[in-house]
This record gives sequence, C-alpha cells and structure tokens, in this order.
Amino acid sequence: MKGIYPGSFDPIHNGHLDLIQRASKLFDHLTVAVYSEPEKNILFSAEERVKLIENSIDSNINNVDIVVFSGLAVEFAKNLKAEFILRGLRAGFDFELEFEMALMWKKLQPDIDVVCLMSSLEYQFVYSSRIKEVSRLGGNVTDLVPSNVVDALKVKFE
Repeated sequence: MKGIYPGSFDPIHNGHLDLIQRASKLFDHLTVAVYSEPEKNILFSAEERVKLIENSIDSNINNVDIVVFSGLAVEFAKNLKAEFILRGLRAGFDFELEFEMALMWKKLQPDIDVVCLMSSLEYQFVYSSRIKEVSRLGGNVTDLVPSNVVDALKVKFE
C-alpha cells in the first residue's frame, strides 16, 4: 500500500512529524508531498521545506520520501500510483475542510481513498501559521518544532 501526505509544511512541525511517523507504520511507502506554490503566505521555499523535513524525520523511518509537487494532490497521487492520501485532523475546524476535500478528490479519482489520522492531543492546537507568527514575534516554539526548524525560523526573522 502506498500513500501520500500532501501539504505546504511551511514549516514542518511536531504534529506533522507525529503523523508521518504513525503513517509510516500503516503504509508500505509514504511520500510526503510538499506543495510548491500554495495560496498562502509562504516563508520557506519548496527546496527549504524539503530540507527541513528531510532533517526532521527520524532516521529509523526508511519507507518515507519527500518530493515537491504542483497541481492537484489527487492527480499527483494517481501519477505515483498511490492508493491513499493521508490527512491529519485537529479538533473541529479541520473536519469540515478535510471532508469537503475528500469528497472532491473521490469525485476526481474514485480509486484513491483519503485516510485521516487524528492529531495527537498535544498537537491539536499546532498550526504552521501560528508557529510562524509566534516565532516572528519572538516567542518560544522549541516544543512545537524540531530544532533545525527553530534555527531556520530564527534566521528568517532576524
């Protein structure tokens, strides 16, 4: 079984890493798909995001790769011959957005299913946009992101 985990990962945080680690046990292979040009306020380039992810993933996980993609995630999954798209769910707000997206993806590619994992309790409030904001304002995010991301955020906001 092959899955993809698409997202902007700007930056990757411990909630993302928790999902990657857990999903690596569910799938024979998991591709972390870094969306190249999301319609968001992006701090890190796609290449920087890939490097941050590569340097954050536990070295014991050997069935995960990281790639950059553009276009529809469901089309990217089809091109990779992935059967599943992984999504994480935090409390409340995420469910509606992910449910609508899953229905659209199912309409576009009926053979690809969406697998949702509930975020671990300690990461229910963790969003990349909040991490960037807190970091920009000088707050401490060391418990929310890997150390290489803390360093990269400091460089961006100095």
